[in-house]
Amino acid sequence: MKIGLWSDSHNFPNLVLMKLSAYHQERGDRVEMLNHLNTYDLVYCSKTFDFTPDADDRAIINADQVIKSGTGYGDLTSRCPYEIEHSRPDYSLFPQFKNTAYGFLTRGCPRGCKFCVVSQKEGRFSHGVSDLDEFWSGEKNIKLLDPNLLASRDHEIFLKQLSDSRAWVDFTQGLDIRFVTPDNISFLNSIKIKSVHFAWDNPNEDLSQQFSFFVKHTKMSKHRRPCAYVLTNFNSTHEQDLYRIYKLKEIGVDPYVMVFNKETAPRETRLLQRWVNNRIIFNSVDKFEDYDWRVG
Repeated sequence: MKIGLWSDSHNFPNLVLMKLSAYHQERGDRVEMLNHLNTYDLVYCSKTFDFTPDADDRAIINADQVIKSGTGYGDLTSRCPYEIEHSRPDYSLFPQFKNTAYGFLTRGCPRGCKFCVVSQKEGRFSHGVSDLDEFWSGEKNIKLLDPNLLASRDHEIFLKQLSDSRAWVDFTQGLDIRFVTPDNISFLNSIKIKSVHFAWDNPNEDLSQQFSFFVKHTKMSKHRRPCAYVLTNFNSTHEQDLYRIYKLKEIGVDPYVMVFNKETAPRETRLLQRWVNNRIIFNSVDKFEDYDWRVG
């Protein structure tokens, strides 16, 4: 069979397509990224975002069968068969992302945040789905896609695997500061982490003590300060946004403002994002009240 693959992601490789490519090549099929000028027996379309153009918006897909799936299509229930899900990804499909392994050690998250689809897709229980060697075989970098690794009861086993790999690890979806403990922080300190980020999304939950604990006991250097995403324009007041931002800065954690549905956000929130996320401005203007967006 001749297989075509398409994704709306350009700045990040598509893990599902890499696994599909490996699976079909193992069966002797010919696999390539979709070319609308070619004809295929089967085309897989994987869409992450609901606002991006579709594969056939500008040109017809010449294929006997087209399978579309992913969050961008509103599909939260489809699952790959076991033999595809556990195929080692075909990293040659995205050669621009060299010497990097991508995958999940765990899936699911117990939080059930209303702005996040993970609990609907993967369940509200963080559980192990693979060992590291299923998708890593000596690559210099590892990018984990786990939504809440520390919530898994087996997370220390996985942290040790990451530590033993001696690869540079990027927890792309962040870590949950509420699950950091004296026991697992020792494992985190043994992992080669380029940078680490958390989230402080709920304004009614004060996480300052947890962040202080992490900063006090981590080996993060000043040049690799931890970062925390601060969700705004979603069930929080401007005062609650400022409290989280000021408290994180005081503790030694870099805040990063995320605006939910930016089109509906008040101007004050958009200016807040501009002030915080520009590190030069944020470090030179101590208070938002003193920030003049017209300067610089």
